[in-house]
Amino acid sequence: MSERWVGRVALVTGASVGIGAAIARKLVGHGMKVVGCANNGFDKVKAIAEELKSQNAPGLLHPVKCDVSKEADILAMFSEIKDKFGGVDVCVNNAGLSFECPLMSGKTEHWRYMLEVNVLALAVCTREAISQMIEKGVDDGHIFHINRAYYFSSMSGHRVAASTSPIGFYSGTKHMVTAMTEGLRQELRSKKSHIRVTSISPGMVETEFAIRMRGEERGKQIYSQIKNLAADDIADSLVHALHAPPHCQIHDILIRPIEQET
Repeated sequence: MSERWVGRVALVTGASVGIGAAIARKLVGHGMKVVGCANNGFDKVKAIAEELKSQNAPGLLHPVKCDVSKEADILAMFSEIKDKFGGVDVCVNNAGLSFECPLMSGKTEHWRYMLEVNVLALAVCTREAISQMIEKGVDDGHIFHINRAYYFSSMSGHRVAASTSPIGFYSGTKHMVTAMTEGLRQELRSKKSHIRVTSISPGMVETEFAIRMRGEERGKQIYSQIKNLAADDIADSLVHALHAPPHCQIHDILIRPIEQET
């Protein structure tokens, strides 16, 4: 990755496992100061930070406990980032989730929680990150939306897949992120800002998600059907976009296993 990112500050939400943990490790390996945010997985982020420290990694990982469904937690996290590191240069909105809740019979509380985490938290983190970038005069910052959460594919921001699992509302949140990515690009351009925004939409990635959501037996069965992507494949795509020349914006990455049907 370009030397211009060495020593600079990145926030990664949902950094305890899977794609978020892979991204945090990768950026630390490239010499960045990474703030890894998690709520229930906070201890896992702390363990990764200690592991990287023991390996004398070029950068560092700073764990922060944050429930991104609560704006107060997000604002407190950004305040801590400013106090410790002066503000962010890169913001990776990775946290996301889904429930199996049909549009015809789903629970309102599940829909609301998906909106809070998949959409509102992403918007608040983006707003606060750009505010810090502007305040400290950063004009080459980068916002990433990892348009993911559902185990079989988060290309749901681009189509609604036929599935045995009811994902209509979840797909709606992902379509919102796709629209917000383009909306943010247009806002930044209107302000003549060179802050970039990239959405990464992975297909089937083998993480703990399916096992956690569907149980170990069913989860392993789901992942055994094809050769899936690994979390590092997504982290590598992010580094590729970050490494692009400052005048080049890699706006939308769709990445899927070659064997994936949709």
